[in-house]
Amino acid sequence: QVRLVESGGGLVQAGGSLRLSCAASGSTFSTNAMGWYRQAPGKQRELVAHISSGGITTYANSVKGRFTISRDNAKNTVSLQMNSLKPEDTAVYYCHTVDRNLGVWGQGTLVTVSS
Repeated sequence: QVRLVESGGGLVQAGGSLRLSCAASGSTFSTNAMGWYRQAPGKQRELVAHISSGGITTYANSVKGRFTISRDNAKNTVSLQMNSLKPEDTAVYYCHTVDRNLGVWGQGTLVTVSS
């Protein structure tokens, strides 16, 4: 089964940028849609960005114009470039895919945006 490992989280000031990466194991990566979710303290997990196997992207309204999702099928990675970060972007960010009809999550990476 696919395994996902996120990296790139950290502490950044408001207005700054971070780039998250998700490394996926498994030979089916190129055929899987991939998503980035986030969960802030006391809130439900929400979809931030999604990219199809063909590269079509969708974004939550709250991050449109600031975040960019991309994938590199040769490296089995999906990235999330986050610009103009706001304190409300503070959350644990998770990589997600569906493999063989099962949802797969990474362990998450913490992003903290200070005001």
